[in-house]
Amino acid sequence: MGQIITQVDAFTNTPFAGNPAAVCVLPAPKSDRWMQNVAQEMNLSETAFLVKQDDGFNLRWFTPTVEVPLCGHATLASAHVLWSEGHLLSNEAARFYTKSGVLIAKKLGEWIELDFPVNYSQPTDAPEELCEALGVGCKSVLQNSLGYLVEVDSEDLVWHIQPNFQLLKTLLVSDVIVTSLTHGNSDYDFVSRFFAPGLGINEDPVTGAAHCCLAPFWRDRLGKDEFLAYQASSRGGVVKVRYPGGDRVFLAGQAVTVLRGELYN
Repeated sequence: MGQIITQVDAFTNTPFAGNPAAVCVLPAPKSDRWMQNVAQEMNLSETAFLVKQDDGFNLRWFTPTVEVPLCGHATLASAHVLWSEGHLLSNEAARFYTKSGVLIAKKLGEWIELDFPVNYSQPTDAPEELCEALGVGCKSVLQNSLGYLVEVDSEDLVWHIQPNFQLLKTLLVSDVIVTSLTHGNSDYDFVSRFFAPGLGINEDPVTGAAHCCLAPFWRDRLGKDEFLAYQASSRGGVVKVRYPGGDRVFLAGQAVTVLRGELYN
């Protein structure tokens, strides 16, 4: 029997929306080269690989081109697979050992809540080419370990932005979160998009790691701890964000399985 691989749409309850991730629960560790080859073959923004440990799972994430230290939607997808395929009982928390430390996922009804490290942003003097590449006026520009965080004047700008990716790729830091408050009649507190050509992904559909940056950013500006956020990619996705302060942020989303198959070596 080949290696089971499951494709999950994360941060959505609707198939063919949200952010797709592939998940492999491995019987034993595989080589980095094998995992990178599988991620390239799947050609999704992330493929997650899990190996059982005594009290949890080792978890690693690969884009089609590189391994990344943190991925929210593939962690959400991994937790969904562990519960839906019987690796964990629904009342058991999923504990993941990763390059970003221990991450916890809990099942809360139809939602899955992730306990992630917060990612603070600092004001920075961005190169002029950044706003030129985005094709919009930058209200404020900050930087964090993920890349730039750019606030723009309206959610319409976020929805309709069409970056010049060739120019963006020439920057020393080429990955950027773009965000704005929503209109007053919106169901959401803020919207965002994440462009990551430096990771081999021009646009990531829904990005948990970006919301680890957005949580303290909007908490400082709005003076509240809980948000309902929308990532306005063509697929779109919903993220519940809870950040009471400190070094942890809580992200909740839904997930749905769309494909299950076997890999043959």
